[in-house]
Parts: sequence; C-alpha cells; structure tokens
Amino acid sequence: MAKSPTKDTIVNDGLNYKSKAGGSPFLESSYLGAATMSCFLCGKHRSRQFLKTRKLIGKSHTVCAPSCKELAEQEAKQ
Repeated sequence: MAKSPTKDTIVNDGLNYKSKAGGSPFLESSYLGAATMSCFLCGKHRSRQFLKTRKLIGKSHTVCAPSCKELAEQEAKQ
C-alpha cells in the first residue's frame, strides 16, 4: 500500500519541520576533486576548482577565485 504524500510544515516554534525529505542537495562523488565547498564570503557552494584559500581574520578560508562578483557575472552570462 502506498503512503499518502505529506507536505512539509514548520512547527509553531519555527525551529523544526514536522516532516522533511532526507538526503543532501549536493551530489556525492567518489573522488575529492569533484566535492563542493562554500565560499566564506558569499556562502555559495562551488566546485573546488573555483575556490582558493585566502587568509581572513587570522585563519585560512576558502573563497571564490578570482572573486565572488566575477564568478556571479560568468554564471549570469551562461
């Protein structure tokens, strides 16, 4: 017997979902080079080939390379 579809609803306290589909929105890959990471500055997930390490606030963080703005413009053109 098939289950009836359930809709995701937010509980009254606003912190949890009553039901939520499992899984990750990011594809899993068998090798590390295809993994994605988020940019420390803009927060977008990008492939590691579009990121570089930069020292910010005394620590090394991954950021968009060459810059967040240039990559956003390239995506808009495509």
